[in-house]
Amino acid sequence: MNDYKALTVFLLAAEKRSFAQVARELDMTPAAVTRSIAALEQDLGVQLFVRTTRQVSLTTDGAIFAAQIQPALEALETARRDIRDTHKTDQGRLRISAPTWFGKAVLPPILSGFRELHPKISFEVSLSDGLVNIMEDDFDLTIRISAQPSDKFTIWRKIRVVPRILVAAPGSRFVDMKSPDELSPDDCLAYSGESRRENWVLSDGGTSLTISAGRAFSANSGEVLADMAADGAGVAMLPGFHIAEHLRSGRLVHVLRGWAPPDLWLTLYYPPYQTLPPRIATFSKFFEQNIPLLMTEIS
Repeated sequence: MNDYKALTVFLLAAEKRSFAQVARELDMTPAAVTRSIAALEQDLGVQLFVRTTRQVSLTTDGAIFAAQIQPALEALETARRDIRDTHKTDQGRLRISAPTWFGKAVLPPILSGFRELHPKISFEVSLSDGLVNIMEDDFDLTIRISAQPSDKFTIWRKIRVVPRILVAAPGSRFVDMKSPDELSPDDCLAYSGESRRENWVLSDGGTSLTISAGRAFSANSGEVLADMAADGAGVAMLPGFHIAEHLRSGRLVHVLRGWAPPDLWLTLYYPPYQTLPPRIATFSKFFEQNIPLLMTEIS
């Protein structure tokens, strides 16, 4: 970065109009400052300063050159600072994507607790129930509650299993069902990132049944599905912790208790780093250590 240092010397000299002051601020000798400026002038083939016994001042060429390079040098310094911060454990910025409900109910205490320990790390959090592209959307990590990962172009870290249950409104005809065979596709409220139908695979430990869901209603929001089920519109299949408050208040009840769908995974996804940047690794460890207690509290 010798060119960068020479340009830094030049811009500071243009501002201070004193080689001696530049030498003091950059911890250089006055002779070293003079040599740096002279080498730059020789390389450009123009005179940048007019020197007198008391001060130096920019020539016209020098003023034009300073105006042109200053924005670029400031951008370069910002990039240098950002890349240094990226590789510090306790500094930098984290861009995180999380499911909407999870981001509202579970993530805030984790972020608050982490920032108490690492106040120099800042966060930018995006909540979405859609499947984000971590590479194209430039996230440092995404939190997903989904089926077992099959993505070969990212890296991921399993945090815990997330069981799902079938729920409906108390007093609805769905409460007395004994078998999934009693459900029609119109009864099943589907979760779909693209608001389309899905297939429910349910097992009683020996027998498995597949049911088409979402013919009458689908949504990409668990909150919407829970509210629709509570209003008697049908049966929803949702993570237990997601609807814990609905179950406690009696707005929803667990139906078809002997039948269960495959568990989901709570997973952290990352871009394909060779090694996780320290701030991301530090947050991931904190997240994994604190999530079991929070998930238990709302289960």
